[in-house]
Order: sequence, then C-alpha cells, then structure tokens
Amino acid sequence: MSYFLGVDIGTSGTKTILINERGKILAEDSARYKLFHPKPLWCEQNPEDWWKATVKTIRNVVSKSGKPAASIKAIGLSGQMHGSVFLDKDDKVIRPALLWNDQRTAEECQEIESRAGGRRSLIKMVANPALTGFTAPKILWLRNHEPRNYARLHKVLLPKDDVRRRLTGEYATEVSDASGMLLLDVRKRGWSTKLLSKLDLDESLLGKVYESEDVTGTLTKKVAKTLGLTTDCVVVGGAGDCAANAVGTGVVKSGVLSTSIGTSGVMFVHSDEVQVDPAGRLHTFCHAVRGKWHMMGVNLCAGGSLQWFAEKLCSEVGDKVYDVLNREATKARPGSDGLFFLPYLAGERTPHADPDARGCFVGLTLAHDRAQMARSIMEGVTYSMRDSLEIIRGMKVPVKQVRVSGGGSKSKLWRQLQADVFGTKAVTINAEQGPAYGVALLAAVGAGAYKNVQQACTATIRETSSTPVDRKTKRIYDARFPVYQDLYQSLKGNFKAISALEG
Repeated sequence: MSYFLGVDIGTSGTKTILINERGKILAEDSARYKLFHPKPLWCEQNPEDWWKATVKTIRNVVSKSGKPAASIKAIGLSGQMHGSVFLDKDDKVIRPALLWNDQRTAEECQEIESRAGGRRSLIKMVANPALTGFTAPKILWLRNHEPRNYARLHKVLLPKDDVRRRLTGEYATEVSDASGMLLLDVRKRGWSTKLLSKLDLDESLLGKVYESEDVTGTLTKKVAKTLGLTTDCVVVGGAGDCAANAVGTGVVKSGVLSTSIGTSGVMFVHSDEVQVDPAGRLHTFCHAVRGKWHMMGVNLCAGGSLQWFAEKLCSEVGDKVYDVLNREATKARPGSDGLFFLPYLAGERTPHADPDARGCFVGLTLAHDRAQMARSIMEGVTYSMRDSLEIIRGMKVPVKQVRVSGGGSKSKLWRQLQADVFGTKAVTINAEQGPAYGVALLAAVGAGAYKNVQQACTATIRETSSTPVDRKTKRIYDARFPVYQDLYQSLKGNFKAISALEG
C-alpha cells in the first residue's frame, strides 16, 4: 500500500499527517513557532522556523507510522496565504516574511490601483482589488521602504512554496495560493504579464505555476536522507490553506459552502465558473480543483478574537479557560442582552477591506458580565462571516449545504450559532484535519491513487453530524444582524481618526 503526507504550514504552527490510500489518518504531529509584531499592525515570521517545523513533524510522523520510506509516495503542501518570503540570488532570506495579516501596505495598495488604471481595471486583470494582506503590495513595500533589500531581491515565494524550494530545489507555486498574490490572471490561471508590467515587476521573481495536484518536483537526496524518505517521493502543488481546507472538507462541487473558524474566519464556496464580485468585496481565486474556481470571504480575527479575550483578559482562569468561556457563553441569552462585538482586532478584509478598523464592544452596561462578553465575541465573529454569505447569496451562487470546520466547529455553541445566524443547518464531516488532510488527498491524486480530486473526496469524506436551525433564535439574530452591519458604517470614520492619532 502507498501512503501520502499532508503538511500545513500555518500561522501558529505546522501540522503534518500521513494517510493511506483509503484516506485513513495513520499518524500526525505538530510544532509551534512565534509571531513577531515589530510595530502596530505589523506581523512577521522567520521562514527558518517553518522549515524546522516541517522537518521535525515529517520525521516524527514517519517514525510514528512505522511505514517503510519507499511506501511514502507523495507530499502535499498547504500554508498560510499571501505571505512574502524574499530571497537573494543565493536563496538567503533577505528579511523576515510579511504575513497575511500584516497591515502596513495601505499606501502600496493605492499605488497598485493607480498603476493599474483604477480599481475596476485591476479587478478585470486579476479578479480582485488590492488588499493589504496580499503579496504584491508587500513587494512594493520592500521596494519603497527597504531599497537596499529590494536591490538584493531574486525570488518572492509564498510560505509553503519556500518550504517546497527546500524540499525539491524548485521555485514553484500552484493556482490557488498564487491567486492571493494579486499577480495571477485568475481567469487564465497564469501570471498576469499585463499587471506585472504596470508595476515594473519582472516575472522572473515568481515561481512556475502548476495545478494543485500536479507534481512540482521530487525530494533532493540531502532532504530525503534528513526526512527518512526516498528521492522517489514527489511533491505536488498543494494549495493555499483555504482551498486545502475545502478539499479536506469535500467542498469540491457546486452548492456546497464551507466555514472555517481558526485564527481567521473563512466563508468558502465552490464555483464551476469564474464569478467576480464587481465591488471586489469577495475574493475570486482558482480552486485546488483543476479548471474550477472559488469565492471566499475572510474575517481576519475570528477565533483570534476569542483567543485575545481568553489570553489577555481571562488568563487567571487557567488552562481550561476556553472550556470555561464556552460553558459560560452557552448560559448567556442569544443576543448577549444588547451587547455587540466588532471582531476587527487586526483590521478587516471582507467586506470592508479596512486596515484601520478596530475591534470593540458596543452596548456595554453595568449588567454585562464575562459570559455575555464571551458570547458576544462568538456572535460578532459569526455576524462578520454572514456578511460574506449575504454577498454570495446576492450573486445567486447556490448554497445548499454549509460544512463547518476549524476550531469553531468543535464548540457545540459555535456550531449552533452558525446554523442560527446563517439560517442553514451546520454539517460536520469525518475529516477534522482541514488543510493538512486536503493536501494529503491532493498528494494521493498526484501519485495516481485517485483519478481526480472529486473522486478522492467522494471516497474518503462523509457527514458525521448536523446542527439544525433553531427558528426562534434565528429570528433574534435576524433582527440584530442589520444593527451589527450599521455599527461599522457608524464607526469607520472614528477608526481612521484613531489610526491617524497612532501615527
């Protein structure tokens, strides 16, 4: 029997799993690493930490599984999207990587839109507007603010693709992750030479683009020895974490939408055709399914909001803080007695694309306690994801089923909140490993175990539970959702003023 590795290079850590041809997980391991915030709204990581975590987790998984090296046929890579690894001609990292949630590039986004001939022209070229988290503005930031580093620049790679370089020696990416660089012609699934020219960027800076299940290279002799594998082990394109999670939850056909509440919150829907929101509020990217696309809305600080509350304000509760908060929030009444939370702790992406947005509680009174604050955070995050769902529905994209994943899916309360706020039953599936599982399936497809991604998902993924809508609670949230929406509109001017005061 053949076996396949899935490696997810996430924001907080790397997770690696090994599956067999039937999709059964045989072993898994994870390793954490640090985030750095040198200035407000900046977020960086050391690419070397990703590599050390990848080596450690692969070695541990191979050891735990006890499977012979020759039977491990392929590796799929997933990772946090949009990040920028800047390399010189000797493949030395020039500076720490700027991550997906780094918000320093507002001026560069304006520059890109100007050079492209306006927002509409830009969307026409790459299907998306310029957002601070994307990779292209990061390249321009390097050019504008660190010219000496830019002069050394030879390659720009996404996080998972830098790991690929270390595994195979190849500069390569794949369509789903490349879509989030703002340099890909999403319709044609190749680099936008037109936009690159307007930005005075050379295509040679970028890796070769593959479909997600395509083989991009094999392990080098040195790396194979380090990992305990063979040079016959191939590395497939893989996928950005959102598309990988969609594969891992079986969102590979029309009518199925997935939600993921991790550090960020994602609403992801499959599309057989290219569909673009004219206002640019949703992302339109290539899917990790050959010849298909997806639309996606992103809340930058979803589970991250609850994490902030737990770690910064409730640390005295101890190791069981999340269990305590979840239990308390369950006892609070729907609507949190008039308390609203705006989850914009790291700025926001969908639908506002506002790096100046700030998180806040609105409606606090002397009667509110920790339970209501915790519940309002969970409700606010779910409202923010409904913002994306409303746009998807407005574009007449069919949503027949919502599959929930990520840390939020493990909470009974958060599953119920999603069902009630979205007005659609929330379904869980048997695969809980998200992106790592998705790219392990892509590895299996690339190695020939399955004909295509759809076949792989049909063979391995099934529903495990369904949370129905509570109609009474739904009416409560339907009444409160417009109020939530109005709060951003009322406060956005104040957010900008606060940002200006901070310099």
